[in-house]
Amino acid sequence: MTLEIGVVAVPVSPEAIDYVIEAERLGAGSVWVPEFWGYDAFTPLAAVAARTERIALGTAIAQIGARTPAMLAMSAMSLQAISAGRFRLGLGTSGPQVMEGWHGADFSRPVQRTRETIEIIRMIAAGEKLSYAGEVYQLPRPDSRGVALRSGVAATPIPIYIASLGPANLALTGELADGWIGNSFFTDTAAVFFDEIAAGAARSGRSLADVDLTVAASVEFTDDVDAAGRRHADGYAFTFGAMGSASTNFYNQAFARQGYGDDVKEVQRLWLSGDREAAAARVPIEIGLGTNLIGPADTVRQRLREYRDCGVTTLRVNPIGEGIDQNLDGLGQLLDLVNEVNHEVGGATG
Repeated sequence: MTLEIGVVAVPVSPEAIDYVIEAERLGAGSVWVPEFWGYDAFTPLAAVAARTERIALGTAIAQIGARTPAMLAMSAMSLQAISAGRFRLGLGTSGPQVMEGWHGADFSRPVQRTRETIEIIRMIAAGEKLSYAGEVYQLPRPDSRGVALRSGVAATPIPIYIASLGPANLALTGELADGWIGNSFFTDTAAVFFDEIAAGAARSGRSLADVDLTVAASVEFTDDVDAAGRRHADGYAFTFGAMGSASTNFYNQAFARQGYGDDVKEVQRLWLSGDREAAAARVPIEIGLGTNLIGPADTVRQRLREYRDCGVTTLRVNPIGEGIDQNLDGLGQLLDLVNEVNHEVGGATG
């Protein structure tokens, strides 16, 4: 088992595009572009595709429900053609606040909607005539003037990754997806996620090894571990308090399944009461340290071993430092450490 490093970026400026170009030169294996309520994920990747040659290009994530499955397939096939096969379609349902508040789309039956979206995308990408009778999508629409169409471009394989946190969606990831886009992840409780993915994989005759397991982590090289851990923990107050409603927060549920139920519940209560400073202080420092790579080089090296040994295949890391020069210095240091850790088991570098 070896570990790969991917970078998270929003390449909409010359400097940000240069960061990805240099990340490729240093040996990063992939770049992942997020999508929330700002820039879309596909357009920046097209800009990067034109300026790079090797690095894999992924959405993390394109929001299911914001586009029709056919539109997702068309965008994915376009990027696959532009990038000469380097594209990975990362999908996720987001949450009701974004889907209903920003996109004006229903947030309903997220697991079934994910399943049907993937099945439709794969039909289109395979060059099949699109006739689909699902519970969420019926194509062509019944009693309409629609006709079953076939894509006008050649069949194009599209690797599909799912961002999932809950048990049912994790199982679906194992059953259908080529990869997992994970977060809220501790190496010592990896089984909370991986057992569900493995069970889903078994249903389709696969194993956990057939799924590319990618996990998000911030990286900070520092000797002041407590201060950095506290700062990263504070940032989770927004996640626990604002990234969902009082009744529906998928991140809180994921942390609760890993033993932090009382903590995230209290952080959410403080945040919703308006006391954001107290909410930040209430996040255990263990959350900041356990979900990220923080410390001097020896500590980060050991943490990389833990990710590798628990089964993670790719770490999606945020820019390391302030400005492109510091980001690239930190990324270069991290890639050197990953190469060392991979060589310990005779693996390939990068």
